[in-house]
Amino acid sequence: MPAEHLVITLDGPAGAGKSTVAKALAIRLGISYLDTGAMYRALTLKALRLKMDLSDEEALTVLARNTKINFKEMPEGSLNITLDGEDVSVAIRALEVTNNTYYAARTPGVRTLMVGWQRAIGTSRSIVTDGRDQGTVVFKDARYKFYLDADLEERVERRYKELTAAGKGINLDQLRVDMKERDQKDLTRSVGPLKRAPDAILIDSTSLTAQGVVDKIMKLIQL
Repeated sequence: MPAEHLVITLDGPAGAGKSTVAKALAIRLGISYLDTGAMYRALTLKALRLKMDLSDEEALTVLARNTKINFKEMPEGSLNITLDGEDVSVAIRALEVTNNTYYAARTPGVRTLMVGWQRAIGTSRSIVTDGRDQGTVVFKDARYKFYLDADLEERVERRYKELTAAGKGINLDQLRVDMKERDQKDLTRSVGPLKRAPDAILIDSTSLTAQGVVDKIMKLIQL
């Protein structure tokens, strides 16, 4: 590994396989995996627990300022999310959290704080990071940027299998509607919208396994 910290970004829509690929890539490279979406999920979880009005951007920003969101290094290299000292890595994957994270993600004050925290992590260690705006906003100067995409039906099927395997009852048609809505929100939000950075390499994962994507990325990077 080079002496300086290495940052590899993976952006793309929900269900494209970003998190799975990022985790596997980080393990392959022996560096940390930063799940930026987990930070917004953690704040959303706290807001839901407090029964807050999620559309109140000022209140969400104040909540973020008074919240400690950190990552705990795991033996395999991943970073588990902690919320005010509590490990919430499992709790933030609840469907209610997933369907409401958009509010935190679109709030300018919250994003400013989150981006600062993410950059601090990126300057402290080598990372593979995934999200919606990692290559376009957070780490504009990352050495390697990738945009991972897949057909909608493939993304819906992947998410359905993931939720089913986790024992969560889910309606496939409703999941498709939710994902379309989430895509639209991600693409059109005023801050940190989902888009491909001009220098990001596009990878269509529709017909690829996660390991296949990792293998492809490994051939494209030079360390």
